[in-house]
Amino acid sequence: MMEPSKLKDLRSRFSDREVFKDGDDPVLTEAGRHVQSPEGQRTKPYSGIPTLLGLPSTTDLTDLDIALIGVPMDLGVTNRPGARFGPRAIRTIERIGPYHPTFRMVPKGIVRAADVGDVPFRSRYSLEQSLEDIESYYSELVARGVRPLSVGGDHSITYPILKALGKKSPVGLVHIDAHCDTMGTFDGSKFHHGGPFRLAVLDGVLDPERTIQIGIRGSSNMFWEFSHASGMTVIYMEDFMRMGLDAVAAKARDVVGDGPFYISVDVDGFDPVYAPGTGTPEVGGLNAREGLALLRALRGLNVIGADVVEVAPQYDPTTNTSQLAAQLLFEEFALMATGPA
Repeated sequence: MMEPSKLKDLRSRFSDREVFKDGDDPVLTEAGRHVQSPEGQRTKPYSGIPTLLGLPSTTDLTDLDIALIGVPMDLGVTNRPGARFGPRAIRTIERIGPYHPTFRMVPKGIVRAADVGDVPFRSRYSLEQSLEDIESYYSELVARGVRPLSVGGDHSITYPILKALGKKSPVGLVHIDAHCDTMGTFDGSKFHHGGPFRLAVLDGVLDPERTIQIGIRGSSNMFWEFSHASGMTVIYMEDFMRMGLDAVAAKARDVVGDGPFYISVDVDGFDPVYAPGTGTPEVGGLNAREGLALLRALRGLNVIGADVVEVAPQYDPTTNTSQLAAQLLFEEFALMATGPA
């Protein structure tokens, strides 16, 4: 039974405290400041105009450290379309952050970040033209020194993003996915969501020896010879289960090292139990806890950009996929905020 003296102390400390002044931990007090409205109330997650991670909305890139960008384009899919609706769906997910309980910090409190809207596309029909538009948009971000945090769209969007980021020097990659996405020409086109990382390596913007692909599985494994031939580290799901999460995380840190690298997460890297809303689901994938732990294990490394792709919300009436994707986006944001870049 609790001692009367302890109860007396608790009453003295907490009886009349408001929610934002409920403790003595300065980290939590600072976190509370970031969820208050100008009037000192807790902001309402269900009102106002939704933005990615609830960040401010702007089209002005001046003085930004990190820009959150929607890339609503899915002209490169090989199976079910619909990832063009991913950015809008993820914007509607509420109560993600702003406090990171594992890192004990508020990412938006230490970097200047905003939702800058969607990439403007000239055509809704031309995949090649859309990829050009993405590269042009991200090249402007790079020129301004703004790091991109993106929401797709299908995985073909990552190719032009890497072209912009790796133009001066090839970057490394941590890639969570069911598929390596290093396939060659398919139905007469080399541009599709099954081949962005092959193209990036051949263009000299992605370093395959500093690339690790995690969660790979399924019948498409017959197409990933390029990953092995180029020197990528491929962690198939059976490898993941044999090695264990800690060993895979350590391997990822070893592969990318201290140099700049990009993070790309395809939600089909997760088992369809957690992410059914995607174009090419593959059973037997990562669970949500494993994915979050993998990302958190990369803390302190040089993340120059990141994305979450392939959310097709119409295949998931529960919104589980969008919920997971928004949390993954927040994890990437936290890594970018706390890393050396």
